[in-house]
Amino acid sequence: MSLTRIWSSLHIDPYLAALVGTVALAALLPVRGAGAEAMDWAVRAAVALLFFLYGARLSPQAVLAGLMHWRLQAIIFASTFILFPAAGLLLTTLLRPWLTPELTLGIMFVCALPSTVQSSIAFTSIARGNVSAALCSASISNLLGMVLTPALMVVLLNTHGTGFSLKALADIALQLLLPFVAGQLLRPLIGAWLLRHKAITSVVDRGSILLVVYAAFSAGMVAGIWSRVSPTGLVIVLLLDMVLLALVLLVTTRVSRWCGFSTEDEIAIVFCGSKKSMAAGIPMANILFAGQALGLIVLPLMLFHQAQLFACATLARRYARRSEAAQAPDAGLEGAARPA
Repeated sequence: MSLTRIWSSLHIDPYLAALVGTVALAALLPVRGAGAEAMDWAVRAAVALLFFLYGARLSPQAVLAGLMHWRLQAIIFASTFILFPAAGLLLTTLLRPWLTPELTLGIMFVCALPSTVQSSIAFTSIARGNVSAALCSASISNLLGMVLTPALMVVLLNTHGTGFSLKALADIALQLLLPFVAGQLLRPLIGAWLLRHKAITSVVDRGSILLVVYAAFSAGMVAGIWSRVSPTGLVIVLLLDMVLLALVLLVTTRVSRWCGFSTEDEIAIVFCGSKKSMAAGIPMANILFAGQALGLIVLPLMLFHQAQLFACATLARRYARRSEAAQAPDAGLEGAARPA
């Protein structure tokens, strides 16, 4: 059997494998000195390019159309920016004696982040849900997240008695929002071309994350911060991530059914309301927590990212099978009703 077939049979996401490989590379060959300074500028450029491309691809009309489905958007918004932070604050308060300050900060940061774009839409499509609603919701979530995530971190950290620099808000606007606005302004010129070449955004998206992860974990290796986290702490963080994800998946499913949404809308609510964006999160962390133990702070996000991908991939397949099973009897009846 060839290596390609062996790899396919393992069902391993190549991107997840690349993330693990990037962390391993940072552990073996961390960037130092002048190289670290050059890496910092490279990270800034890659992140600015990423948000520029997001701005150039996002249609204002799509955002407006999505806003019209206000009940669905309200539930996803509440899950992303109210349910998650409330649950994270409760859990980190209860388990604070067993978590380092950096890991506590990382958990709260995960809870304050916006939803994903690509995976929310992809899983909604696989599950045969309302893709257009998912597209609008995920896009709006990321737009709001540029303001709400830093604001939520101020509230959450003050609750924990931790300091936070409001200068980070200006840095967010300069490094993330400004490139996004520039992309929106240039969208009439390059938007259609980018939509025809989606691979460009995908490469920049994933490449920028790998670059930031490498820089963050390199800094952690050079500073020796890994001696400050115990195996027990890592297990607790992983369990916290899994509890948060399971709780939100359960609540969004129950609420969407209680409110009488269609199955297609329920799928969009579940997948958009339970995701947290690493594409937006790691660049934000690089700005918000500059000078801190960034490798430890983003570790809960990386673990949550992998947990949500595995859990939602399984859930999407279950929704798809239910949809196929529901359509099968109808198809049989239609065939029987046709004249010979």
